[in-house]
Amino acid sequence: MEGVSVRKIKKICVFCGANSGKDVAFVNAAFHLGEVLGKRKIDLVYGGGKLGLMGCVSTAVAQHERKVLGIIPSAFTVNNLVGETCGKEIKVATMQERLVMMMELSDAFIALPGGFGTLEELFQMISWAQLNIHNKPIGVLNINGFFNGLLSFVDHAVKQEFITPRARKILISATTADELVDKLQAFRFEPDPALSKLKWSPSSSQKEKLDLTLRL
Repeated sequence: MEGVSVRKIKKICVFCGANSGKDVAFVNAAFHLGEVLGKRKIDLVYGGGKLGLMGCVSTAVAQHERKVLGIIPSAFTVNNLVGETCGKEIKVATMQERLVMMMELSDAFIALPGGFGTLEELFQMISWAQLNIHNKPIGVLNINGFFNGLLSFVDHAVKQEFITPRARKILISATTADELVDKLQAFRFEPDPALSKLKWSPSSSQKEKLDLTLRL
């Protein structure tokens, strides 16, 4: 990436399924992503537990002696519902609190294949970036074309003028872990001139406090 400024990424938050999916390629890619993060000395933030792809990527990162932080709602820890977190665990009260903490503690975000929860987390981070709440890079690891339909839909929304070309650049995609991490490091945030004027800094006034439940 000669001539391109590279941002320092120390912690990446990974969103992914608590299931392993139908294709063994998803499991292999999750383990490989963990290996890539470990070799690049990048720590992991994730949703906790050891189920599905979440367990694969966290195990691989830990095996490469990098720090793993699982942020998990207390409700999921009852009766060991999601298994033991691989690394340090922080319990929170709500799903929203979990996502806010993930945003605050991470330098970038990667989505692997997953279901509604993964998609919610991915699009929440994109929405917050569009609103200039954060300026951290966001990408999907498009394993075996898993995200092809989603990426096509996003491009369709651009054509229909519901998503601006500037906002479309927020979502990065790649087919390999190394390529995706390279793109995250090279990402340059381009805030919308109008939305960049929004003031999200918390204040003593309850009305002016940052409302991270806002969605587009």
